Amino acid sequence: DGVEKISVGKRGGSSKSWTQTDICDLMVRLAQDGKVVARLKGGCPSVFSRVNEEIKALKRHDISFKMVPGISSANSAPLSVGIPLTDRELGRHYSVTSAHDPTSIDFSAFAGIDTCVFLMVGKSLATVVEALMGDANKPSNMPCAIIQNGMQSNERSWFGTLNDIVEKTSGESLSPCILVVGNVVTATD
Repeated sequence: DGVEKISVGKRGGSSKSWTQTDICDLMVRLAQDGKVVARLKGGCPSVFSRVNEEIKALKRHDISFKMVPGISSANSAPLSVGIPLTDRELGRHYSVTSAHDPTSIDFSAFAGIDTCVFLMVGKSLATVVEALMGDANKPSNMPCAIIQNGMQSNERSWFGTLNDIVEKTSGESLSPCILVVGNVVTATD
């Protein structure tokens, strides 16, 4: 088929993962060598990815490109387990936040948000849950769900409350996963 496939996937802090600089350099080098490069990403390339760095690298070298949107796991994973992100009665609005660095998040901003979705929460789940109950003043019995490998054949999910979701997922290697917090989680009942 004449197609060269190079896996440059990242895996949360793994030393085996490619660096973003290496990915950008590879894309530029291949394009300068006359190859047509298709950079495939899971989800939407514009949602919590490093796509802007890739765009800048291509522009810096006058390499033309076209972006094709995808569907973010923030939207697809909840729906794959029956959770709508909004509902007339259970949740009028939602937010999507990266939990990669929870120390940089102002959790008090989530106090009035009906549904909160956190991406990249596998390693920071306990911190995020504690901040939601504290700074965001979410009740400990607020429904929530963890969805791992959303929309994949190895998808797994855990349902609970802010009070017990950390315990329910204890000992699990959660990444990649998302956390959905809000009454919309009860729509699966």
